[in-house]
Amino acid sequence: MRASLVTSIGVACTAALVLPLSPSGASAAPQVPQATQNTGSADVPGSTQSLPLSTLGSDRSSGAATEQGVTRRDVSPFSLLGVVWDDADAELHGTVQVRTRTAGSPFWSDWQDLETHNQEHGADLGTAERDSGHTRGSTAPLWVGGSDGVELRVQAAEEDENGPAYAPLPQGLRLELIDPGNDPQGAPDEGAEPGDDSEPVPDPAISPEDSGDWPLPEDLLPALARAGGPAVQPDSARSYAAPRPRIITRKGWGADERLREKRLGYSKTLKAAFVHHSATGNNYSCRQAPSVLRSIYRYHVKSSGWRDIGYNFAIDKCGNIYEGRAGGVTRPVLGAHTLGFNTNSVGIAVLGTYGGTNPRAAATTAVAKLTAWKLALHGVNARGKVTLTSAGSGKYGKGRKVRLNAISGHRDGFSTDCPGSRLYGKLSAVRKAAGGYQRR
Repeated sequence: MRASLVTSIGVACTAALVLPLSPSGASAAPQVPQATQNTGSADVPGSTQSLPLSTLGSDRSSGAATEQGVTRRDVSPFSLLGVVWDDADAELHGTVQVRTRTAGSPFWSDWQDLETHNQEHGADLGTAERDSGHTRGSTAPLWVGGSDGVELRVQAAEEDENGPAYAPLPQGLRLELIDPGNDPQGAPDEGAEPGDDSEPVPDPAISPEDSGDWPLPEDLLPALARAGGPAVQPDSARSYAAPRPRIITRKGWGADERLREKRLGYSKTLKAAFVHHSATGNNYSCRQAPSVLRSIYRYHVKSSGWRDIGYNFAIDKCGNIYEGRAGGVTRPVLGAHTLGFNTNSVGIAVLGTYGGTNPRAAATTAVAKLTAWKLALHGVNARGKVTLTSAGSGKYGKGRKVRLNAISGHRDGFSTDCPGSRLYGKLSAVRKAAGGYQRR
């Protein structure tokens, strides 16, 4: 996280603990809040409940709210949550904590922290997606699993250690509760138990695209050219050719194509890959990964106002690879993942939080295989360096040319902890492995 007014915040990196409350702490008869907005229907998988925050505390001198939240209550079932506000350019200086009740039980989790600085993920400034008028500020989402009760508190940070002045909280704060809906048939198997780093093979029923030995058949190049990229010569691409890994399509993980905008955006080429963690916590099984992905997709589009899910690809902790933003896995689709460097790059998110937890070998192996293949399509050496031009970020000013690794972490392009120190520390080995897949 950036050094700022923020108090100590960390996303929960381990499975949420569920602890029983005293009988007096359990909720009474279930009541769905009147503020609930259900954006789903019988034929649209998933839904969103949007709850406005109320003032829980204020500064005596100024009267400004210093704490807002949602009091403990029963809600319709959900599995992922986040907090959004009106102005996408406003920052939330403070802490956001939540606890949830496991669906159908009296058990509540401990308080968990949400990552408040999520602005480094999103469309670049000045782009049509960013300037659409629909984008909102947001925390990172948090996966909590099936839940039907929630309590939230947002505490403003003190601006000055010598006085009780507080940074103003953003306007329009509200809690978003996401129900991912039902899984499509043939969801990926668990594949690996905790501590088992073996790499599973996704079900071919939801990974219909064969791997093949090489990714650039003769008839693919004209199709890529018609799509606006990549601008490489066949001989250059083949010099770095790598086997194509199995990729679970959007249909495979159950993306509702009615949610996203129909327009597709592309860069002219691809130069680099940025590795992220989703910061959604690690309390998910690999069988639940499609649900996590559908929840992030809905949160990015319906809650944050983005065109589509921000990442181009996602990888779960068992090594399954998923297609992200629509537009074609072979094409240079313009994502919303690394503020300032979305153009000419691909964003890959490993589902989970890796500040204090090591990613499984299956996940980092999948990152190496995916980046080797994807960069090879554009003639990029996975072990090499590239130059990108910043569109403006918290680390590099607009127009600055920056020399980066072809496989970089999000923090290389923006002042952030993403992709977590434990995953970031694996990227050198990922580059070496990716180079091996490219026969470099």
